[in-house]
Amino acid sequence: MQGLTNSLPIIWVAVGVALLLFLNMKWKLNGVLALLIAAIFVGIMNGLSLPEVIETIKKGLGGTLGSLALVIGFGAVLGKLMVDSGAAQRVASTLLNKFGVKNVQWAILLVGAIFGVSVFYEVAFIILAPLVISIAVEAKMPYLRLGVTMVAAATMAHSIFPPQPGPVALVSAYGADMGMVYMLGLVVVIPAIICSGIIFPKLMRNVERPVPPLLKKSKEFTDDEMPRFAVSLIVPLIPAIIITAATILNIFIKKGSTAYQIINFFGSAEISMLLAVLVAVYVFGIRVGRTMPEVMKSFSGAIEGVAMVIFIVGAGGAFKQIILDSGVGEYIAKMMENTSISPLIMAWFITALLRLATGTGVVSAITAAGIVGPLMHQFDVNPALMVLATAAGSNTITHVNDASFWLFKEYFNLSIKDTLKSWGLLLLINSLVGLGIVLLLSLFI
Repeated sequence: MQGLTNSLPIIWVAVGVALLLFLNMKWKLNGVLALLIAAIFVGIMNGLSLPEVIETIKKGLGGTLGSLALVIGFGAVLGKLMVDSGAAQRVASTLLNKFGVKNVQWAILLVGAIFGVSVFYEVAFIILAPLVISIAVEAKMPYLRLGVTMVAAATMAHSIFPPQPGPVALVSAYGADMGMVYMLGLVVVIPAIICSGIIFPKLMRNVERPVPPLLKKSKEFTDDEMPRFAVSLIVPLIPAIIITAATILNIFIKKGSTAYQIINFFGSAEISMLLAVLVAVYVFGIRVGRTMPEVMKSFSGAIEGVAMVIFIVGAGGAFKQIILDSGVGEYIAKMMENTSISPLIMAWFITALLRLATGTGVVSAITAAGIVGPLMHQFDVNPALMVLATAAGSNTITHVNDASFWLFKEYFNLSIKDTLKSWGLLLLINSLVGLGIVLLLSLFI
């Protein structure tokens, strides 16, 4: 009886997820409403008072939108300006000409990984999604296949490599050498993203989908009408360049100094995205002969098109916060306290459970490191491998409590079922292959 009582938080979360799926798939209720109803249900059943439920929902929604609303909005604007100016078509046609239709997935894999390391995942997704769709249209292939390739590379690179917040926190928690994490991380990432980004998309079925309305080309551009390739690629890379430069400069500058504050102001995701949009307004608008009202029409269209995505992502954040405040993490931690399994598998399993339960990669990684980290002196294992095992666990399958799940679903205009079969499986493959490579490396290191 005591065990059942202790496990109630995770049981009610499971019931809440089932309720959400029922409301969305059976009753066709909008994702925002389904998420909020499920969040309220889980909060009440797990013992939160009614005022606490409201405060937790506001905290989760506000926290999520506070960090993502501008990024998603500006990213959608940047993508729309690229589509409407022909820049996306230029990048698509050039990559196809250089790599060919058969090898274009490899180009997407490389670009996705670069963005995954350089910027926050949501920034990478929002910027690359229109490019992926443009390339798919040019290559006359289903865009979802290339979308999976891009996401597979971006999510894995984001989970494994510093300077992303999750890997940085893990390096600190486990006392690992960052250089070793980079070197071994490459060994882990390459086979993982080949399996999830190259092989898995070839095995997918029923991938034919109409192009999402937001990302349909307004016209077919001639060669003279399109911006040059270098410009078309550099402008969306502006956030990655600025954020990466800020990260490098932070190594040499005293924390808290004026220079530090200025660099990190411009190196934030929001300001770097704003700068990219301002440059795009000129380069993809005024410079190619569009009037300011025409450019602002693209701006407004992008915001209107992505408004529902922003609302759903925010509601997903509210649901996530309810779960976090319901004690699920503490339950999983206690469940794993007295286990004798391999520390690498333990770290992966705890992180994967937390990611599945809470929908948040960084939170699951840091929480797992807090549980396993203090036990490091008992383990005969390389700290860098612990970082990689935990990072692989943080990149495992997610569902309706993950904001990124809804971003993928809504942007690519998929059902929940199809999102689980694409987004869910690509993450699961990433995570399992990553763990497998880490265990293999542990035999030699």
